[in-house]
Amino acid sequence: MKTEAGPYDFLPDAGSFARGSVTVDVTNTLRQAIVSLTLPPGAGLDKSAICKQLGVSRFPVSEALARLAEEGLVDIAPQRGSTVSLVKIADVREYMLIRKGLESEALRVLIGKHDEEVIAALHANMAAQRAAASIDDAETFHQIDVDFHDIIFRRMRLTRVKAIIDKARANLDRARRLIITPRRLALTIAEHQAIFDGILAADAAQAIAAIRAHIDAVMVELFAFARSHPHLFADGAELAVDSDDFPFG
Repeated sequence: MKTEAGPYDFLPDAGSFARGSVTVDVTNTLRQAIVSLTLPPGAGLDKSAICKQLGVSRFPVSEALARLAEEGLVDIAPQRGSTVSLVKIADVREYMLIRKGLESEALRVLIGKHDEEVIAALHANMAAQRAAASIDDAETFHQIDVDFHDIIFRRMRLTRVKAIIDKARANLDRARRLIITPRRLALTIAEHQAIFDGILAADAAQAIAAIRAHIDAVMVELFAFARSHPHLFADGAELAVDSDDFPFG
């Protein structure tokens, strides 16, 4: 007889984790649920219920929540428990500025090399973007979108640059998922195509202008969303009265 669904039945069933990596697995599982918005901003986190669902003791769950707190994904309040942190638009704005500069420079390094493997990978990625958008598969599209940007860094072996981007990606991914709509998918494809056109033409100025315009466009939409949904953002109320200074130029 099937038992009544619990509040965390979207998480793996008890016994899914291998010994020796339980804390890492629990951390990754909760991070994915938070980043994908399955656990939305502001959601309470019942440690006992999570332990029961995952079939683990309190230690790996406590350790996982502590690690996620360090990443800015969880707020831990003594005596009041833990909650999924609200997205902080100010942090996203700083991260996007970092991305804007780093990706512009990565493109500058890449342009002119005309690496056939990179070109082929980007061709395949653009096709995959269009396929995911055609069936409105936002989650798959998001992963392909991330990979579009990663292809350049992987091929250029800019491991330190990529590490900086990956470290702050979780909160950005949450924010970007909030504004995924069929319209945004279509715009992203067009913006990515403009970047790719610059790469194909070996035109650094064109590609860099396109990546900067793409980041600015996403950020403008995110500001607009934050103003209309301030409860999802730690600093949403401030945005309602404060003028933004994005793009940075």
